[in-house]
Amino acid sequence: MGTHTRRWCFADQLGPHFLDEPDQPVLLVESQAAFTRRRFHRRKAHLVLSALRHRAAELGDQATFLQTRTYREALDQVGDPISVCQPTSWAADRFVRSISHVDVLPARGFCTDREAFGKWAQGHQTLKLENFYRDARRRFDLLMDGNRPAEGRWNFDADNREPAPAKADDLGVKPPWRPDEDEIDEQVREDLDRWERDGEVAFVGRDGPREFAVTASEAQAALQVFIRDRLPHFGPHEDAMLSGDRFMAHSLLSAPMNLGLLDPLDCAYAAEHAYRSGKAPIGSVEGYIRQLIGWRDYIWHVYWHFGRGYRRRNALDAHARIPKWFAELDADALDAYCLKDVLAQVRDHGWVHHIPRLMVLSNYALQRGWNPAAVTDWFHRCFVDGYEWVMVANVVGMSQHADGGLMATKPYTSGGAYINRMSDYCGQCRYRPTERVGDHACPFTGGYWWFLDRNAKPLANNRRMNQPLAGMRRLKDLDDVVEQQRRLGGHAP
Repeated sequence: MGTHTRRWCFADQLGPHFLDEPDQPVLLVESQAAFTRRRFHRRKAHLVLSALRHRAAELGDQATFLQTRTYREALDQVGDPISVCQPTSWAADRFVRSISHVDVLPARGFCTDREAFGKWAQGHQTLKLENFYRDARRRFDLLMDGNRPAEGRWNFDADNREPAPAKADDLGVKPPWRPDEDEIDEQVREDLDRWERDGEVAFVGRDGPREFAVTASEAQAALQVFIRDRLPHFGPHEDAMLSGDRFMAHSLLSAPMNLGLLDPLDCAYAAEHAYRSGKAPIGSVEGYIRQLIGWRDYIWHVYWHFGRGYRRRNALDAHARIPKWFAELDADALDAYCLKDVLAQVRDHGWVHHIPRLMVLSNYALQRGWNPAAVTDWFHRCFVDGYEWVMVANVVGMSQHADGGLMATKPYTSGGAYINRMSDYCGQCRYRPTERVGDHACPFTGGYWWFLDRNAKPLANNRRMNQPLAGMRRLKDLDDVVEQQRRLGGHAP
């Protein structure tokens, strides 16, 4: 097919790099059925539809924009040959390949293509992120001085683990870029209100002013603000949390990037330029570049590499149901301050940065033994930057250890001591991170030992778990800890 074959762009393929030529004809489809099958966060629905409609307005007569109940209804109206870049989920990929007049092209929007990843994976018995990341650094010549990494180190992660600043309400960094809403945003909100009133859709979470870019020009503006004002401060407190500063120095670019509005490799080179020009330290720049060409790409490729059944893995045999207070984002039901604050952020914004996701939300789910497929679905629906390819590997592999160690060498769980060290939450909480039994026992501390007790057998052959399991066996009050946590069960802590 020629370069002027109409290009069908999904709502996560909205940047100019998904077209072969600037004037290529485009097909955009707004499918209401995508929102009727599951209860997405209201802010996510608004963001996706706003981005799609902004792209249609931007392209004008160049785009055919169809608002239909299903994608198939739209495609029935377009009989000419269509090309599409590979979609980002197994289900969508199978759907587009089932249509005779659609030509499926290789995926875009990532740094390493699937062929290159496949060649790399064939040469490695285990798919370690660090090995993949170093290979990508060499291939893209990022932060390299000849054949050596800049400043002699591949990884500055050890320097980027400073706790939250003591007695500080915020990190003192300039705020991220914020958009101004327009009439398209207003119309999307009115449509969503009407759909809800008519009972056609239902959402979780609260609506509010749009916080993320929905056009390529807005995304570029947000990137420039991050590179100039926030990247220099990003690294040291990358893993810290402050109750008064939900942004810290994070980029807030994951949502527009996952809408396809930013090319991650362009972002990586922009960050490297800041380092080479002396405007940002290498620790911050390396940490950000590792997120782009390392972690983000790695998560994408793991999703495809381990096959369609990967999302159903449940190596720790976790089958507990997600409780209603968590599913409904009912933060007001909670006393545990870290969980209360983080869940409220999800309810009100559909976004928190990666440490609250991993060490508060996911940590609690892992300790309680919630079904990993349900946890994956919850993250997919409730986060504005959540897509199936993002959440399957991050949740099944990384946070819930449900793949049995294909991605992570040990479960990512900790007691209240970690949260106390890396945040200001514990000083404001009725629970005490040092206590595991009693009225003031921290649910994360007690939950940590309950998790180890419950999973001692499947974790017995994991060398990295030898020390924690030995510590558990020395606890004289382990039976009391386990019994208290069992009684807590799905109740709001």
